[in-house]
Amino acid sequence: MGIKKTLPTEAAERIKEIGYRVRLARTRRGMSIAEVAAKAGIDRNTLNALELGKHGVSIGAYATVLWALGLDKTLDGVAHPDADTHGKTLEASRRPARVRKSQKSKNEYDF
Repeated sequence: MGIKKTLPTEAAERIKEIGYRVRLARTRRGMSIAEVAAKAGIDRNTLNALELGKHGVSIGAYATVLWALGLDKTLDGVAHPDADTHGKTLEASRRPARVRKSQKSKNEYDF
């Protein structure tokens, strides 16, 4: 009996939105699916699946397609540590209130 993995609805919607944005960027540039796929080094079917928001497309395919469209710098903000306010708050709450200086032994040969 296999386990069926489902994608959270919010994640599926985001993937479809990204696919739509990639298609819009490609059509605005007047590029065909074949042109972008060739430049990105992927199959036309993979690019089509990406643009349709299919969840099985690899992150590498997304990165190379964005590069082929000149949009690779738009990935700079993805999961950026400075934008992770929740993570930074959790990290700060785990810090000790006081930190003591480490004490060196007086004898450098003392084990």
